[in-house]
Amino acid sequence: MEKIPSFQKNHDTLPVGLHAQTDENGITTFDLRFKKPNGGDYISPKALHTIEHLLATVLRNSREKENIVYFGPMGCRTGFYLLTRNLSCDRVKELLKGAVAVAVSLDEIPGSKREECGNYLEHDLAEAKRELKEYLTVLVNL
Repeated sequence: MEKIPSFQKNHDTLPVGLHAQTDENGITTFDLRFKKPNGGDYISPKALHTIEHLLATVLRNSREKENIVYFGPMGCRTGFYLLTRNLSCDRVKELLKGAVAVAVSLDEIPGSKREECGNYLEHDLAEAKRELKEYLTVLVNL
């Protein structure tokens, strides 16, 4: 089988930040790298799950919602994937800065009730906000 694009990157040299790759169909995959791969510091499962709920909700309610294809966590717990169409890297950076700011202002986790979530007990809002604030400083400095 062919190696998928994300496995073709050397994760030992991949820095924290925002990385983009556009495919032949015009879908751009943004790698929101919160943590250095294989660095020993990972997003906790509860914070990862909560960030997914927060940012997926905020992004899908943004002005660009029609251009958001997918938002979800990386299994390695070092970040998230955001798939978009028709959005430049600069636009996505600004969108993410705003989305993170909104997400850290929320006092409740969207979609976290038992009937809304398949693992509703695995959330940590405080830790998610801490991780988001840390990533926001990365975005601001890009």
